[in-house]
Amino acid sequence: MQFGLKSCVTLLFGSSEDIARIFQQRVGNPWFDMYLCARDPVVLNFNPFISLNPDPKEAYNSQVVRATNLVVSSIKFLNSLNNELLRPDIYYVNPKWSQSRLFKKFIRLLPTSVSWYGAYMVNAYPLDMSQYKRLFNSSRIPKLNKDELFTNELGRHLLVMRNGHFYVFDVLDPGGNILHPSEIQAQLIYILQDADRLPEFSLCYLTTEDRNTWAAVRQQLLEAGNEDNLQKIDGAVFCLCLDNISLKDDTELSHCMLHGRGFNRWFDKSFSLIITSDGTAGVNFEHSWGDGVAVLRFVNEVYRNSTRHPVIVPHSSPAALSATKCERLEFKLNDSIQTAINAARMKFEETNEKISVRMFEFRKFGKEFLVKQKLSPDAVFQLACQMTAYRQFGKIISSYEACSTAAFKHGRTETIRPTSILTKQCSHAFIEERSKHSVAELRNMIDECSKYHRRLQLEAALGKGFDRHLFALKHLSVSRGDPMPELFLDSAYQKLNHIILSTSTLHSPAVHLGGFGPVVPDGFGIGYNVFDTWVGCNITGYLNRELQEFLRCLEYSLNDILDVLEGRHLV
Repeated sequence: MQFGLKSCVTLLFGSSEDIARIFQQRVGNPWFDMYLCARDPVVLNFNPFISLNPDPKEAYNSQVVRATNLVVSSIKFLNSLNNELLRPDIYYVNPKWSQSRLFKKFIRLLPTSVSWYGAYMVNAYPLDMSQYKRLFNSSRIPKLNKDELFTNELGRHLLVMRNGHFYVFDVLDPGGNILHPSEIQAQLIYILQDADRLPEFSLCYLTTEDRNTWAAVRQQLLEAGNEDNLQKIDGAVFCLCLDNISLKDDTELSHCMLHGRGFNRWFDKSFSLIITSDGTAGVNFEHSWGDGVAVLRFVNEVYRNSTRHPVIVPHSSPAALSATKCERLEFKLNDSIQTAINAARMKFEETNEKISVRMFEFRKFGKEFLVKQKLSPDAVFQLACQMTAYRQFGKIISSYEACSTAAFKHGRTETIRPTSILTKQCSHAFIEERSKHSVAELRNMIDECSKYHRRLQLEAALGKGFDRHLFALKHLSVSRGDPMPELFLDSAYQKLNHIILSTSTLHSPAVHLGGFGPVVPDGFGIGYNVFDTWVGCNITGYLNRELQEFLRCLEYSLNDILDVLEGRHLV
């Protein structure tokens, strides 16, 4: 039976006016609820990471120097945000003109009430920044069945973790002035010296537990007299993790930033700034409050400020320190809590043994080559992933690419679905009918896939994708107490949402790489970037053999695409 989507929605949920009215009232909460009601551990399942490039000046990459500079730059960002001095996020259709001094002067002279229209006249569109209010001083609090987001806007202290120990000290005075960099440096040196061994029971493992278990143990912690300490953790400006480890390669880096060793993370904080012994830095962030757009903006500005305007140099001397300024948090742990910590640690270590991370680089072409071919670099990589899956599994599989909808008020993300009839036909032709098609025919298939992917990207960014609309309709049905519509019980809908290939891309001069865990046990988490002259990705999965095979097939697919683009027959 065939019918129009509009008539189907009206039949199931009422008039379009009613739907619009209800969605307008409720659209913000369901997406938060999806995250906050999830009972899986946040580590590996939800929290992504972004790792920073090293400081260009090698001597500035010592742990204390880099930590001090990054902390101060982070607090500068916080102050700019609180004082409403942070430059707005804007999408520029014509970046060269819109970012010029003349444009900025033009906008600055316009009254606030009409400045938006001035930007609109030159195709510059402000983006939603409501997520930024949860970037600092925030934590996810475990609760039975549904967690809560907590923000303490008055918090002035930094949470520092070293070898599983918790320290707090004020980095802002009541007037919002930043603690002198030499004093921050001194506090960090003191912490490194004081936390010389691991605690017998590291509380951090509890944040790796499933949420209901963690909620129950947190209640025990409160009843045991730890309320003040937990409030200091939850309301801290952010968490600084000083890891006692030096990294050998990008695989170790990914493991460190994605999950670490468990005892030196508080995964519930809005974000944790992680700095290893060799000065490698990155951010692990809790996902319910916001998306990569806000975190990437923060990372970009903090990296730029800390490298261009460092507040301390390698030979800087720390201030004279009174140890009383820095408080080490001590917790009261009864037998039940200690047992829960040990159980959480064993589960965390068992899960970590299963997760695999692999780096992939393809150096034969990149963005510059694809643009000259009049192709979308993103579309080509996504097509290569579809070919890879078809080659490995013999069929098309459910895929996901994240797209920001910050152009809308309180916008989060929409899904780009790279799997299509066109990518299926192209994959089938490249893999099962290699000798049946001419180079020109195969090239035309690539072109059509690229055009269609661009269309999907545009539709998703403009709120015209289908995933979030279906999500909202499903929520509406549940909230009204209606029987679940058959659409959402259909096996096709279930298969669509069992995402084997979960992908996300980001590009920034500040970022070395990023990553996240797979969203299903038999899937892959693919963080990728198409650079000017090469393609790179960071892939995670629980099935190590299948992961290695995927990388082998991915290289094969990219080589096939290159052959066709350069006019060579497939062999």
